[in-house]
Amino acid sequence: MLSDAAPLDHAALGWHTKPRPDARGLPALDYPQLDDRELAVLAAKGREGAFRELLTRYERPVFSLIYRMVRDRTLAEDLAQEAFIRAFNAIGSYNTSYKFSNWIFKIANNHTIDHLRKRKLDTVSIHGSPHATSQEELNQTRLVIESPDENPHEHLEHRELGGQIEDAIGELREEYRTVILLRHVEGYAYDEIAEIMGLPLGTVKTYLHRARNELKERLAHLAT
Repeated sequence: MLSDAAPLDHAALGWHTKPRPDARGLPALDYPQLDDRELAVLAAKGREGAFRELLTRYERPVFSLIYRMVRDRTLAEDLAQEAFIRAFNAIGSYNTSYKFSNWIFKIANNHTIDHLRKRKLDTVSIHGSPHATSQEELNQTRLVIESPDENPHEHLEHRELGGQIEDAIGELREEYRTVILLRHVEGYAYDEIAEIMGLPLGTVKTYLHRARNELKERLAHLAT
């Protein structure tokens, strides 16, 4: 999670600034004490406070997920805001038998993948986003392949290796890149990746297997 991620523009998310008619006159609730599922049910009924609490809980995690995929702060903020608009406009379709976090991450992931396909964005920075505004943000958006006790020569070699790995990941098809990032950068479990991507568990494992094989082939020259 990016602790210094810029908050989304709440004023622009106009779908939750005015409660729906069926939310008027209802008693006040302590929203921070409610779980995600309870909040989602209330949000579907038009409770503005429930919308706000869900946004507070998930604006940074959603931004972080998208940011790692596009490596552009401004673009990630825009995509995250659009993903929240889509999610809350469809809040009535949320099935409470599933985790709310995976549901909203799925919407964010699908929206970002759509954007990547349209823009043909294929850059993944192994060293962190060039748009990072702090060292912490830079560290949290890089794939670590270095050792803290390496010497300057080893450090240079690792940076050169990182650049080649970066290029190889960027050449993967969107689905393969996503599973690699979700698994090896975000650290999601296989079943969570399956839920987020809306794929069978077996498909996720197949994608990971193929993605790793493609990376091995693209990087085979490094072993010689």
